[in-house]
Amino acid sequence: MNAQLEPADLERFAKDFASASAHRIAQNAVTRTAVEDIALNRAVVTSMDHSMSHLIDDWAVTNQKQSGRCWLFAGLNLLRKGAAEQMGLKDFEFSQNHLMFWDKLEKANHWLEAIIATVDRDVDDRTVAHLLGSPAEDGGQWNMFVALVRKHGLVPQSVMPETHSSSKTASLNRALSQLLRRAARDLRAAGATGEDFEQLRAAKGDVLVTAHRILSIHLGTPPARFTWQWADKDKLFHRDEETTPQQFAARYACIPVEEYVCLVHDPRTGMQVGRTYTVEHLGNVVGAPPVVYLNVDIDHVRRLAMEALVAGDPVWFGCDTGRMDHAELGYWDAALYDLQGVYDADLALDKADRLIHGDTLMTHAMLFTGVDVVDGAPRRWRVENSWGPDKADKGFWTMNDNWFGEHVFEIAVHPDRLPADLQAALDAEPVVLPAWDPMGALAV
Repeated sequence: MNAQLEPADLERFAKDFASASAHRIAQNAVTRTAVEDIALNRAVVTSMDHSMSHLIDDWAVTNQKQSGRCWLFAGLNLLRKGAAEQMGLKDFEFSQNHLMFWDKLEKANHWLEAIIATVDRDVDDRTVAHLLGSPAEDGGQWNMFVALVRKHGLVPQSVMPETHSSSKTASLNRALSQLLRRAARDLRAAGATGEDFEQLRAAKGDVLVTAHRILSIHLGTPPARFTWQWADKDKLFHRDEETTPQQFAARYACIPVEEYVCLVHDPRTGMQVGRTYTVEHLGNVVGAPPVVYLNVDIDHVRRLAMEALVAGDPVWFGCDTGRMDHAELGYWDAALYDLQGVYDADLALDKADRLIHGDTLMTHAMLFTGVDVVDGAPRRWRVENSWGPDKADKGFWTMNDNWFGEHVFEIAVHPDRLPADLQAALDAEPVVLPAWDPMGALAV
Protein backbone atom coordinates (compact mmCIF):
# COMPACT_ATOMS: atom_id res chain seq x y z
CA MET A 1 0.00 0.00 0.00
CA ASN A 2 0.92 3.64 -0.47
CA ALA A 3 0.79 6.13 2.39
CA GLN A 4 -2.73 7.23 1.47
CA LEU A 5 -5.80 5.13 0.83
CA GLU A 6 -6.30 4.66 -2.91
CA PRO A 7 -9.56 3.69 -4.70
CA ALA A 8 -8.07 0.25 -5.36
CA ASP A 9 -7.54 -0.22 -1.62
CA LEU A 10 -11.14 0.68 -0.83
CA GLU A 11 -12.38 -1.71 -3.49
CA ARG A 12 -10.25 -4.50 -2.02
CA PHE A 13 -11.62 -3.85 1.47
CA ALA A 14 -15.20 -3.99 0.23
CA LYS A 15 -14.59 -7.21 -1.68
CA ASP A 16 -13.00 -8.79 1.39
CA PHE A 17 -16.08 -7.95 3.46
CA ALA A 18 -18.50 -9.25 0.84
CA SER A 19 -16.56 -12.45 0.29
CA ALA A 20 -17.93 -14.26 3.36
CA SER A 21 -21.53 -14.71 4.40
CA ALA A 22 -20.42 -14.70 8.05
CA HIS A 23 -19.42 -11.05 7.66
CA ARG A 24 -22.87 -10.11 6.38
CA ILE A 25 -24.60 -12.12 9.11
CA ALA A 26 -22.48 -10.36 11.73
CA GLN A 27 -23.38 -7.00 10.19
CA ASN A 28 -27.09 -7.82 10.23
CA ALA A 29 -26.87 -8.80 13.89
CA VAL A 30 -24.61 -6.05 15.24
CA THR A 31 -26.39 -3.18 13.46
CA ARG A 32 -29.53 -4.06 15.46
CA THR A 33 -28.09 -5.55 18.68
CA ALA A 34 -25.22 -4.74 21.06
CA VAL A 35 -22.12 -6.60 19.94
CA GLU A 36 -21.63 -7.92 23.50
CA ASP A 37 -25.02 -9.64 23.34
CA ILE A 38 -24.10 -11.23 20.01
CA ALA A 39 -20.66 -12.36 21.20
CA LEU A 40 -21.66 -13.56 24.69
CA ASN A 41 -20.33 -17.09 25.04
CA ARG A 42 -23.27 -19.17 26.21
CA ALA A 43 -21.08 -22.14 27.09
CA VAL A 44 -19.15 -19.98 29.56
CA VAL A 45 -22.28 -18.41 31.05
CA THR A 46 -24.02 -21.74 31.64
CA SER A 47 -20.89 -23.18 33.25
CA MET A 48 -20.74 -20.47 35.94
CA ASP A 49 -22.60 -19.82 39.17
CA HIS A 50 -21.94 -17.84 42.35
CA SER A 51 -21.27 -20.78 44.70
CA MET A 52 -17.92 -21.06 46.51
CA SER A 53 -16.22 -23.68 48.65
CA HIS A 54 -14.87 -20.93 50.95
CA LEU A 55 -17.12 -17.93 51.56
CA ILE A 56 -16.54 -15.08 54.01
CA ASP A 57 -19.12 -12.41 53.28
CA ASP A 58 -22.45 -12.25 55.08
CA TRP A 59 -22.97 -8.50 54.75
CA ALA A 60 -24.48 -6.08 52.23
CA VAL A 61 -22.36 -4.44 49.54
CA THR A 62 -21.61 -0.72 49.49
CA ASN A 63 -22.09 1.75 46.63
CA GLN A 64 -19.53 4.30 45.45
CA LYS A 65 -22.11 5.69 42.98
CA GLN A 66 -20.74 8.28 40.52
CA SER A 67 -17.32 8.57 42.10
CA GLY A 68 -13.92 6.99 41.64
CA ARG A 69 -13.48 5.90 45.26
CA CYS A 70 -13.35 2.12 44.75
CA TRP A 71 -9.93 1.87 46.42
CA LEU A 72 -11.28 3.60 49.54
CA PHE A 73 -14.43 1.48 49.55
CA ALA A 74 -12.39 -1.71 49.11
CA GLY A 75 -10.01 -0.73 51.90
CA LEU A 76 -12.82 0.18 54.29
CA ASN A 77 -14.72 -2.98 53.32
CA LEU A 78 -11.63 -4.94 54.32
CA LEU A 79 -11.82 -3.37 57.79
CA ARG A 80 -15.57 -3.41 58.36
CA LYS A 81 -15.86 -7.15 59.07
CA GLY A 82 -13.56 -6.98 62.10
CA ALA A 83 -15.09 -3.71 63.30
CA ALA A 84 -18.62 -5.12 63.12
CA GLU A 85 -17.54 -8.22 65.04
CA GLN A 86 -15.83 -6.15 67.73
CA MET A 87 -18.91 -3.94 68.15
CA GLY A 88 -21.28 -6.92 68.09
CA LEU A 89 -23.07 -5.61 64.99
CA LYS A 90 -24.43 -7.53 62.02
CA ASP A 91 -23.23 -4.84 59.64
CA PHE A 92 -21.20 -1.64 59.90
CA GLU A 93 -19.72 0.94 57.55
CA PHE A 94 -16.89 3.40 58.06
CA SER A 95 -17.34 6.84 56.49
CA GLN A 96 -16.00 6.85 52.96
CA ASN A 97 -16.64 10.59 52.78
CA HIS A 98 -14.29 11.23 55.74
CA LEU A 99 -11.33 9.62 54.00
CA MET A 100 -12.28 11.21 50.69
CA PHE A 101 -12.12 14.70 52.22
CA TRP A 102 -8.63 14.16 53.57
CA ASP A 103 -7.49 12.38 50.43
CA LYS A 104 -8.50 15.35 48.29
CA LEU A 105 -6.73 17.84 50.55
CA GLU A 106 -3.60 15.69 50.90
CA LYS A 107 -3.53 15.07 47.13
CA ALA A 108 -3.74 18.80 46.47
CA ASN A 109 -0.72 19.37 48.71
CA HIS A 110 1.16 16.42 47.18
CA TRP A 111 0.41 17.69 43.66
CA LEU A 112 1.50 21.25 44.44
CA GLU A 113 4.76 19.92 45.88
CA ALA A 114 5.34 18.10 42.58
CA ILE A 115 4.65 21.34 40.70
CA ILE A 116 7.17 23.16 42.89
CA ALA A 117 9.74 20.37 42.39
CA THR A 118 9.40 20.70 38.58
CA VAL A 119 9.05 24.50 38.48
CA ASP A 120 12.22 24.88 36.40
CA ARG A 121 11.03 22.55 33.60
CA ASP A 122 9.19 23.52 30.44
CA VAL A 123 5.42 23.25 30.60
CA ASP A 124 5.49 20.63 27.83
CA ASP A 125 8.03 18.50 29.69
CA ARG A 126 6.52 15.03 29.83
CA THR A 127 6.39 14.89 33.63
CA VAL A 128 4.91 18.38 33.94
CA ALA A 129 2.35 17.60 31.24
CA HIS A 130 1.43 14.39 33.06
CA LEU A 131 0.92 16.31 36.31
CA LEU A 132 -1.18 19.02 34.68
CA GLY A 133 -3.35 16.37 33.01
CA SER A 134 -4.87 15.16 36.29
CA PRO A 135 -4.60 17.52 39.26
CA ALA A 136 -7.71 16.31 41.14
CA GLU A 137 -8.43 12.61 40.71
CA ASP A 138 -10.69 10.41 42.81
CA GLY A 139 -8.58 7.27 42.38
CA GLY A 140 -5.88 5.76 44.51
CA GLN A 141 -3.70 2.84 45.50
CA TRP A 142 -3.34 0.58 48.53
CA ASN A 143 -0.48 2.51 50.16
CA MET A 144 -2.45 5.74 49.73
CA PHE A 145 -5.36 4.22 51.64
CA VAL A 146 -3.01 3.17 54.44
CA ALA A 147 -1.48 6.65 54.60
CA LEU A 148 -4.90 8.22 55.11
CA VAL A 149 -5.93 5.80 57.85
CA ARG A 150 -2.62 6.26 59.64
CA LYS A 151 -2.78 10.07 59.61
CA HIS A 152 -6.49 10.93 59.69
CA GLY A 153 -8.09 7.90 61.32
CA LEU A 154 -11.60 6.59 60.73
CA VAL A 155 -15.14 7.51 61.71
CA PRO A 156 -18.50 5.72 61.37
CA GLN A 157 -20.47 6.62 58.26
CA SER A 158 -23.18 8.33 60.31
CA VAL A 159 -20.61 10.72 61.80
CA MET A 160 -19.60 12.05 58.35
CA PRO A 161 -22.27 10.78 55.95
CA GLU A 162 -22.34 10.91 52.18
CA THR A 163 -23.17 14.17 50.43
CA HIS A 164 -24.31 14.93 46.89
CA SER A 165 -20.72 15.63 45.86
CA SER A 166 -19.15 12.62 47.58
CA SER A 167 -21.41 10.38 45.52
CA LYS A 168 -21.14 12.46 42.34
CA THR A 169 -17.71 14.06 42.24
CA ALA A 170 -17.56 15.73 38.82
CA SER A 171 -18.35 19.30 39.94
CA LEU A 172 -16.03 19.11 42.94
CA ASN A 173 -13.19 17.74 40.82
CA ARG A 174 -13.72 20.43 38.20
CA ALA A 175 -13.46 23.21 40.79
CA LEU A 176 -10.35 21.70 42.40
CA SER A 177 -8.69 21.14 39.04
CA GLN A 178 -9.25 24.76 38.05
CA LEU A 179 -7.91 25.98 41.38
CA LEU A 180 -4.80 23.79 41.15
CA ARG A 181 -4.00 24.53 37.52
CA ARG A 182 -4.27 28.24 38.25
CA ALA A 183 -1.94 27.72 41.20
CA ALA A 184 0.47 25.82 38.96
CA ARG A 185 0.53 28.76 36.55
CA ASP A 186 1.27 31.20 39.36
CA LEU A 187 3.88 29.00 41.07
CA ARG A 188 5.70 28.40 37.80
CA ALA A 189 5.66 32.13 37.02
CA ALA A 190 6.98 32.94 40.50
CA GLY A 191 9.70 30.33 40.11
CA ALA A 192 10.72 31.86 36.80
CA THR A 193 11.28 35.22 38.53
CA GLY A 194 13.61 33.63 41.07
CA GLU A 195 11.38 33.03 44.10
CA ASP A 196 12.81 30.25 46.28
CA PHE A 197 11.12 27.13 47.66
CA GLU A 198 10.22 28.87 50.93
CA GLN A 199 8.34 31.60 49.07
CA LEU A 200 6.66 29.08 46.77
CA ARG A 201 5.50 27.00 49.74
CA ALA A 202 4.03 30.10 51.38
CA ALA A 203 1.98 30.65 48.22
CA LYS A 204 1.02 26.98 48.26
CA GLY A 205 -0.42 27.43 51.74
CA ASP A 206 -2.82 30.10 50.50
CA VAL A 207 -4.03 27.75 47.76
CA LEU A 208 -4.66 24.97 50.28
CA VAL A 209 -6.79 27.28 52.41
CA THR A 210 -9.05 27.67 49.39
CA ALA A 211 -8.95 23.95 48.63
CA HIS A 212 -10.05 23.20 52.21
CA ARG A 213 -12.91 25.68 51.83
CA ILE A 214 -14.11 24.08 48.58
CA LEU A 215 -13.92 20.60 50.10
CA SER A 216 -15.83 21.71 53.20
CA ILE A 217 -18.57 23.24 51.04
CA HIS A 218 -18.95 20.05 48.99
CA LEU A 219 -18.29 17.33 51.57
CA GLY A 220 -18.93 18.85 54.98
CA THR A 221 -16.44 19.42 57.80
CA PRO A 222 -14.57 16.40 59.17
CA PRO A 223 -15.04 15.92 62.93
CA ALA A 224 -12.10 16.47 65.25
CA ARG A 225 -13.89 14.58 68.03
CA PHE A 226 -17.20 12.75 68.23
CA THR A 227 -19.31 10.50 70.45
CA TRP A 228 -20.19 7.08 69.06
CA GLN A 229 -23.02 5.02 70.52
CA TRP A 230 -24.86 1.96 69.29
CA ALA A 231 -26.96 -1.06 70.27
CA ASP A 232 -25.40 -4.39 69.39
CA LYS A 233 -27.07 -7.54 68.00
CA ASP A 234 -28.21 -8.47 71.52
CA LYS A 235 -29.68 -4.97 72.00
CA LEU A 236 -27.01 -4.04 74.53
CA PHE A 237 -26.18 -0.33 74.52
CA HIS A 238 -22.60 0.98 74.13
CA ARG A 239 -21.06 4.45 74.03
CA ASP A 240 -17.58 5.75 73.21
CA GLU A 241 -17.29 9.27 74.62
CA GLU A 242 -15.28 12.06 72.96
CA THR A 243 -13.33 9.93 70.52
CA THR A 244 -10.92 11.23 67.89
CA PRO A 245 -10.84 9.61 64.42
CA GLN A 246 -7.35 8.35 65.19
CA GLN A 247 -8.52 6.73 68.44
CA PHE A 248 -11.50 5.20 66.69
CA ALA A 249 -9.20 3.69 64.03
CA ALA A 250 -6.84 2.31 66.67
CA ARG A 251 -9.78 0.70 68.46
CA TYR A 252 -11.79 -0.75 65.59
CA ALA A 253 -9.45 -1.21 62.61
CA CYS A 254 -8.66 -4.79 63.54
CA ILE A 255 -6.38 -5.49 60.58
CA PRO A 256 -2.84 -4.01 60.76
CA VAL A 257 -3.06 -2.42 57.31
CA GLU A 258 0.15 -0.44 57.86
CA GLU A 259 2.03 -3.76 57.84
CA TYR A 260 0.50 -5.01 54.58
CA VAL A 261 2.49 -4.97 51.35
CA CYS A 262 1.31 -4.60 47.78
CA LEU A 263 2.24 -7.38 45.35
CA VAL A 264 1.91 -6.75 41.63
CA HIS A 265 2.14 -8.88 38.53
CA ASP A 266 3.91 -6.89 35.82
CA PRO A 267 5.23 -9.25 33.14
CA ARG A 268 6.83 -6.59 30.93
CA THR A 269 10.40 -7.26 29.78
CA GLY A 270 12.75 -5.55 32.19
CA MET A 271 10.38 -5.72 35.17
CA GLN A 272 12.16 -8.18 37.43
CA VAL A 273 10.34 -10.69 39.58
CA GLY A 274 11.37 -10.23 43.21
CA ARG A 275 12.17 -6.51 42.83
CA THR A 276 10.42 -3.56 44.45
CA TYR A 277 9.21 -0.64 42.35
CA THR A 278 7.74 2.79 42.94
CA VAL A 279 6.46 5.50 40.61
CA GLU A 280 7.65 9.10 40.57
CA HIS A 281 5.16 11.62 42.03
CA LEU A 282 2.68 8.87 42.97
CA GLY A 283 0.99 9.29 46.33
CA ASN A 284 -1.27 11.50 48.38
CA VAL A 285 0.22 12.21 51.83
CA VAL A 286 3.55 14.05 51.75
CA GLY A 287 5.88 12.40 54.27
CA ALA A 288 4.08 9.05 54.24
CA PRO A 289 5.90 5.90 53.11
CA PRO A 290 6.00 5.79 49.30
CA VAL A 291 3.77 3.63 47.16
CA VAL A 292 5.90 0.50 46.73
CA TYR A 293 5.12 -2.66 44.78
CA LEU A 294 6.86 -6.01 44.94
CA ASN A 295 6.72 -7.62 41.50
CA VAL A 296 5.98 -11.36 41.66
CA ASP A 297 4.73 -13.96 39.22
CA ILE A 298 0.98 -14.43 38.91
CA ASP A 299 1.04 -17.84 40.60
CA HIS A 300 2.31 -16.20 43.80
CA VAL A 301 -0.49 -13.64 43.63
CA ARG A 302 -3.04 -16.39 43.07
CA ARG A 303 -1.75 -18.69 45.81
CA LEU A 304 -1.40 -15.98 48.46
CA ALA A 305 -4.89 -14.65 47.79
CA MET A 306 -6.33 -18.15 47.99
CA GLU A 307 -4.53 -18.95 51.24
CA ALA A 308 -5.75 -15.74 52.87
CA LEU A 309 -9.35 -16.44 51.88
CA VAL A 310 -9.22 -20.05 53.06
CA ALA A 311 -7.95 -18.68 56.39
CA GLY A 312 -10.98 -16.38 56.55
CA ASP A 313 -9.34 -13.09 55.54
CA PRO A 314 -10.73 -10.92 52.72
CA VAL A 315 -8.18 -9.63 50.19
CA TRP A 316 -7.94 -6.13 48.67
CA PHE A 317 -7.02 -6.31 44.98
CA GLY A 318 -6.73 -4.18 41.83
CA CYS A 319 -7.57 -5.20 38.27
CA ASP A 320 -8.63 -3.97 34.83
CA THR A 321 -12.31 -4.50 35.47
CA GLY A 322 -13.85 -3.61 32.12
CA ARG A 323 -12.54 -6.66 30.30
CA MET A 324 -14.67 -9.70 29.45
CA ASP A 325 -17.27 -8.73 32.07
CA HIS A 326 -21.05 -8.90 32.21
CA ALA A 327 -22.51 -6.46 34.72
CA GLU A 328 -26.02 -7.90 34.95
CA LEU A 329 -24.79 -11.45 35.52
CA GLY A 330 -21.79 -10.31 37.57
CA TYR A 331 -19.35 -12.57 35.71
CA TRP A 332 -15.76 -12.27 34.54
CA ASP A 333 -14.20 -14.88 32.27
CA ALA A 334 -11.28 -14.54 29.85
CA ALA A 335 -13.42 -16.04 27.07
CA LEU A 336 -16.77 -14.49 28.00
CA TYR A 337 -17.17 -12.87 24.57
CA ASP A 338 -16.29 -14.49 21.24
CA LEU A 339 -15.33 -11.26 19.51
CA GLN A 340 -12.93 -13.10 17.22
CA GLY A 341 -15.88 -15.08 15.90
CA VAL A 342 -17.96 -11.95 15.33
CA TYR A 343 -15.23 -9.90 13.65
CA ASP A 344 -13.31 -12.75 12.01
CA ALA A 345 -10.19 -11.12 13.43
CA ASP A 346 -7.66 -11.86 16.14
CA LEU A 347 -7.64 -8.94 18.60
CA ALA A 348 -5.67 -10.62 21.37
CA LEU A 349 -2.52 -9.31 23.05
CA ASP A 350 -0.86 -10.95 26.02
CA LYS A 351 -0.72 -9.14 29.35
CA ALA A 352 2.78 -7.73 28.84
CA ASP A 353 1.99 -6.39 25.38
CA ARG A 354 -1.24 -4.83 26.61
CA LEU A 355 0.75 -2.93 29.25
CA ILE A 356 3.46 -1.88 26.80
CA HIS A 357 1.05 -0.69 24.11
CA GLY A 358 -1.42 1.17 26.32
CA ASP A 359 -4.21 -1.42 26.10
CA THR A 360 -4.51 -2.11 29.83
CA LEU A 361 -3.72 -0.86 33.32
CA MET A 362 -5.15 -1.24 36.80
CA THR A 363 -8.51 0.58 36.75
CA HIS A 364 -10.54 -0.67 39.73
CA ALA A 365 -10.06 -2.03 43.25
CA MET A 366 -12.36 -4.48 45.02
CA LEU A 367 -12.35 -7.15 47.70
CA PHE A 368 -12.05 -10.92 47.34
CA THR A 369 -14.53 -12.47 49.80
CA GLY A 370 -14.54 -16.07 48.66
CA VAL A 371 -12.80 -18.70 46.57
CA ASP A 372 -13.85 -21.99 45.04
CA VAL A 373 -10.99 -24.45 45.55
CA VAL A 374 -10.78 -27.70 43.57
CA ASP A 375 -7.88 -30.12 44.19
CA GLY A 376 -5.95 -27.44 46.03
CA ALA A 377 -6.21 -24.81 43.30
CA PRO A 378 -8.64 -21.90 42.83
CA ARG A 379 -11.30 -22.42 40.17
CA ARG A 380 -13.22 -19.20 40.68
CA TRP A 381 -13.30 -16.18 42.97
CA ARG A 382 -16.04 -14.21 44.74
CA VAL A 383 -15.70 -10.44 44.62
CA GLU A 384 -17.35 -7.71 46.66
CA ASN A 385 -17.78 -4.81 44.28
CA SER A 386 -18.78 -1.30 45.37
CA TRP A 387 -21.41 -0.72 42.68
CA GLY A 388 -24.48 -1.41 44.82
CA PRO A 389 -26.71 -4.48 45.24
CA ASP A 390 -28.78 -4.29 42.05
CA LYS A 391 -26.55 -6.44 39.83
CA ALA A 392 -24.72 -9.76 40.03
CA ASP A 393 -25.42 -11.74 43.23
CA LYS A 394 -26.72 -8.79 45.28
CA GLY A 395 -23.58 -6.90 44.26
CA PHE A 396 -21.13 -9.81 44.65
CA TRP A 397 -19.45 -10.88 41.40
CA THR A 398 -17.90 -14.17 40.27
CA MET A 399 -14.51 -14.30 38.55
CA ASN A 400 -13.26 -17.42 36.79
CA ASP A 401 -9.59 -18.08 37.46
CA ASN A 402 -8.62 -17.68 33.80
CA TRP A 403 -9.67 -14.00 34.10
CA PHE A 404 -7.60 -13.61 37.28
CA GLY A 405 -4.39 -14.45 35.45
CA GLU A 406 -5.07 -12.06 32.59
CA HIS A 407 -6.53 -8.99 34.29
CA VAL A 408 -5.66 -8.94 38.03
CA PHE A 409 -2.64 -6.73 38.73
CA GLU A 410 -2.16 -6.46 42.46
CA ILE A 411 -3.18 -7.61 45.93
CA ALA A 412 -2.42 -6.42 49.46
CA VAL A 413 -1.29 -9.08 51.93
CA HIS A 414 0.53 -9.35 55.22
CA PRO A 415 4.25 -9.99 54.59
CA ASP A 416 4.19 -13.00 56.95
CA ARG A 417 2.38 -14.88 54.17
CA LEU A 418 5.32 -14.41 51.78
CA PRO A 419 8.10 -16.97 51.35
CA ALA A 420 11.44 -15.97 52.87
CA ASP A 421 13.02 -14.81 49.61
CA LEU A 422 10.19 -12.40 48.85
CA GLN A 423 10.17 -11.11 52.43
CA ALA A 424 13.86 -10.31 52.05
CA ALA A 425 13.19 -8.59 48.70
CA LEU A 426 10.94 -6.07 50.45
CA ASP A 427 13.99 -4.46 52.04
CA ALA A 428 15.58 -3.48 48.72
CA GLU A 429 15.51 0.14 47.54
CA PRO A 430 12.69 0.34 44.98
CA VAL A 431 13.35 1.06 41.33
CA VAL A 432 11.72 4.40 40.41
CA LEU A 433 9.46 4.28 37.36
CA PRO A 434 8.46 7.50 35.53
CA ALA A 435 5.28 9.28 36.53
CA TRP A 436 3.41 8.13 33.41
CA ASP A 437 4.21 4.43 33.80
CA PRO A 438 1.08 2.21 33.82
CA MET A 439 2.02 0.98 37.28
CA GLY A 440 1.14 4.45 38.48
CA ALA A 441 -2.49 4.03 37.47
CA LEU A 442 -5.08 4.89 40.10
CA ALA A 443 -8.03 2.62 40.80
CA VAL A 444 -11.39 4.34 40.38
